[in-house]
Amino acid sequence: MPAADPERDRAAVLAAADACTAAFGRHDREGYFANFTPEATFIFHTTPVVLASRAAWEAEWDRLVAEEGFRVLGCTPRDQLVQLHGDVALFSHRILTRISSHEGEVETDERETIVFRRQPDGTWLAVHEHLSPTPA
Repeated sequence: MPAADPERDRAAVLAAADACTAAFGRHDREGYFANFTPEATFIFHTTPVVLASRAAWEAEWDRLVAEEGFRVLGCTPRDQLVQLHGDVALFSHRILTRISSHEGEVETDERETIVFRRQPDGTWLAVHEHLSPTPA
């Protein structure tokens, strides 16, 4: 593993977060989930339980698509912040997301934190995602 370099690490985490957000915004299921480790956890204000693995979120995604017509139409991140803590990084931002379902289109304004962990090969994968509504 290469020696720690804060600027390089910050750029790598930001690139990983951008890839994750871009895939989600394209409704690219495989591309989005490729950014997470299998043991990643997810806490969403729209889901009543903690999704305790990537597989659990994948199953919920599939249910939303099948039962509710869930589709991501786009998302725009802003106010991005990366905090490095050795092999762990906290990425937070505000994100505007457009989603459609059988009920129509909605735009959400949310705050999100994604926790990344450096992998043995030096890449950064997400191990936790937390989403909450932005206060009015």
